[in-house]
Amino acid sequence: MTKKWFISALAALSVGGTALLQSASAAPADVKYSVNGQSFTPSVPAVEQQDHLYFPIRDLGSLLGKYVDWDEVRQTASFTDKPKLTGKYTLDHADLAEGIKFGIGSSLAHIPGDPDNVFYTTADRGPNGEIDVNGETRRTFPLPNYTPTIYKIQLDQGKISVLETIPLKINGTDPVTGSSKITGLPNLKSRDEVPYETTAQKVISYDPYGLDVEGLAYNPQDDTFWISDEYGPYLVQVKRDGTLVQRLAPQGISSELNTAALPLKDTLPAVYLDRRQNRGAEAVGITPDGKWMFMAMQSPLRNPDKSVDNSRALRILKIDLATLKPVAEYAYLTEDAGQFKDLKQSDIVISDLNVIDENTLLIDERDKNAGDAAQLKRIYAINLTDATNILGKYDEAGSSGKTLEQMSPAELRQAGIMTPLKRTVLDAVEFNYPNEKIEGISLVNGHKLVIVNDNDFGVTNPDAKENGTDLWTFELPYDLK
Repeated sequence: MTKKWFISALAALSVGGTALLQSASAAPADVKYSVNGQSFTPSVPAVEQQDHLYFPIRDLGSLLGKYVDWDEVRQTASFTDKPKLTGKYTLDHADLAEGIKFGIGSSLAHIPGDPDNVFYTTADRGPNGEIDVNGETRRTFPLPNYTPTIYKIQLDQGKISVLETIPLKINGTDPVTGSSKITGLPNLKSRDEVPYETTAQKVISYDPYGLDVEGLAYNPQDDTFWISDEYGPYLVQVKRDGTLVQRLAPQGISSELNTAALPLKDTLPAVYLDRRQNRGAEAVGITPDGKWMFMAMQSPLRNPDKSVDNSRALRILKIDLATLKPVAEYAYLTEDAGQFKDLKQSDIVISDLNVIDENTLLIDERDKNAGDAAQLKRIYAINLTDATNILGKYDEAGSSGKTLEQMSPAELRQAGIMTPLKRTVLDAVEFNYPNEKIEGISLVNGHKLVIVNDNDFGVTNPDAKENGTDLWTFELPYDLK
């Protein structure tokens, strides 16, 4: 079989697949297939029509070394060349405390003009765990004064080095630390988890300035960072020296959280207050021109309640940085858990994003497994050009009778809601990436893709000699610009 034959078959299947299958017959059972002398079996039996054999697009794409993605709504098959793994880097850093690893990797950002091997990253809210006390799960903070921090890192000779440490702080005094430095403790008793000390017996303080840092983006217009905070969900602007400037929040929360040291603007949709705890604003990104900011939720909103935890519809919000107000919202459709083995739909999440331009984003979509058990660790390029702006339209059941999160993919289509077109840029499972939480992605010069994991401060494996942070680089055989 020649490459010309493959392309011909691909075209036939893309344009007239249904008619082809209706008029075709099964291929003879004794037909054998090989590539470069190695035999293989199609995932679905080939069919024969007019003395030609046709078999699944995904098999053909795999043989040609391409990812294949199918958009049922648009009836579009996308073929994308696979990247090449170019580097592996590990973090070797002193532990924070006994049994607590040093952490980075919950975000990753590259600033234009910096060397290609220099990035900014964060850890999340600090070391934390869960302890069962008489049937109640309690959230513990063994280092309650931990300060969420931005780190400038460098990659060299297989190692990740910390070049600069930028603790997050306020122009004032934090009530927990007694200094300008903030903590990662929850903000509000009314809506956040109750924070306990290590043994889960004593409640410790809430912190109105506490941040659960998940995403990091850089705005070239004013030389500041923006952080996505899972607690709110909130978006927080930060100066390069770590000083918090302002906080964007959902409507309806300002009376509880507006503080002199961190002014709050409640410009985000009120429905975002229905976020699931620990599944809030996971990702943030800014266009290279500094005009638009995007925020993605990790999981479906609990809208109207937790019965929709298995929804495939996750929200991506577009914000005008000139006004700090949302201008668009998109329904991102995660992969169907049914195509994987023993995977819950609620365990498929968005973990980061990177903005290429106003209509093109990279989305980090993953499951909650690691190592050999991992099935979904993909970076998708999504196109928003013809995606439906649903801002303010499906926050309540309304005339449709359902909220966005209650709608199935078929119902989204029936309502005329076009979800963003997705195509695979990286399938990290194919490269045996070892960790569960790929939470930082970045793109350098349009073709160098970088991923890093959040090691959760080694809480699940405190006795390991390794830090557990792995950053890998890939070369894309094309430019994303």
